[in-house]
Amino acid sequence: MESVILAGGLGTRLLPYTMFMPKPMLPLGEKPLLEHIIEWNAENDIGDIILCISYLGKVIQDYFGDGERFGVSIRYAASRKPLATAGQLGTAAGMVSDTFVCMYGDSTYDFDLREMIRRHREGGAFITIGLHEHHSSIPYGVIDTDDDGRVVAWREKPKTVSQINMGCYVMEPEVMSYIPSGKPWGMDAVVRAAMGDGRTVLGHLGRGEFRDVGTYASYMDASREYRERLGDI
Repeated sequence: MESVILAGGLGTRLLPYTMFMPKPMLPLGEKPLLEHIIEWNAENDIGDIILCISYLGKVIQDYFGDGERFGVSIRYAASRKPLATAGQLGTAAGMVSDTFVCMYGDSTYDFDLREMIRRHREGGAFITIGLHEHHSSIPYGVIDTDDDGRVVAWREKPKTVSQINMGCYVMEPEVMSYIPSGKPWGMDAVVRAAMGDGRTVLGHLGRGEFRDVGTYASYMDASREYRERLGDI
């Protein structure tokens, strides 16, 4: 099975770190973020990797090469400009031959990807979206009223649980037909169009760790965690 990793964004939310370094190459512990993602793929028995690159893509190519020293095979799909999530994926059209995995290159994962693939196949899905259970709370007292304005409940700092998109998908190759060539395009537009055509789209709740490393605050948190694991702080 192939895995397409989207690694071509500008990383503007992480400036100035990304001025001379593509976001997926920022260090987490002793390795670049992208190396952690590739290792996770290999741990889940996926050794055929396609990296969709654009901004400072040569830095990525020079580091990973053909993937041999990482125990995988790596191919590259390059664009001259960032194309958003689905637009980047579209640069790999013709490189995927069967059911494939697609994931964003600015997150780390630690759930059973093989189980997600199995569920996709057994469910006859066109797209399966990896979901993560996100807990949040409102830092205020929430007041519920009826139609006449009478207070019927006071909920102090209520907690909510949501299923959020992890940016990890299992897809069928025909998904490429929903992506216009050379045009910035969002993954949400692809999913909505597929659903509008009656395609089966499943959600799979991943039981394990997920971390978005796409913002300054989240990168600082992740970097601190990895340094703690290494005993540096």
